[in-house]
Amino acid sequence: QVQLVESGGGLVQAGGSLRLSCAASGRTVSPYGMGWFRHAPGKEREFVAAINWSATSTYYIDSVRGRFTISRDNAKNTVYLQIDSLKPEDTAVYYCARHRLPYYSGSRGSYSDSGPYDYWGQGTQITVSS
Repeated sequence: QVQLVESGGGLVQAGGSLRLSCAASGRTVSPYGMGWFRHAPGKEREFVAAINWSATSTYYIDSVRGRFTISRDNAKNTVYLQIDSLKPEDTAVYYCARHRLPYYSGSRGSYSDSGPYDYWGQGTQITVSS
């Protein structure tokens, strides 16, 4: 069993920055790709970013590319999402999730679909004021 706990969310003004953390416990997530998703009120949950198990590939939706950076520290069993230049439309609950396939180096499509993720955190709220 894997537990994922997100932290680092909060209320921030537009243009500000936050760093989200996703700490895993129970089992190591180092062999697994990890993703971040978000869910805004009235909208579908959407993929935000992902990183493969070896950190050699990262993927982003176009709306966050250049502002969000996903990274991982396998020694700490933690994945991060650095968020800069926040916009009001980034307001959402952000979730991290573990891709179910170990040592998988698939394409962006395989990471942007929520189906292949088997463990999810409880989410952390980001609210961006204009």
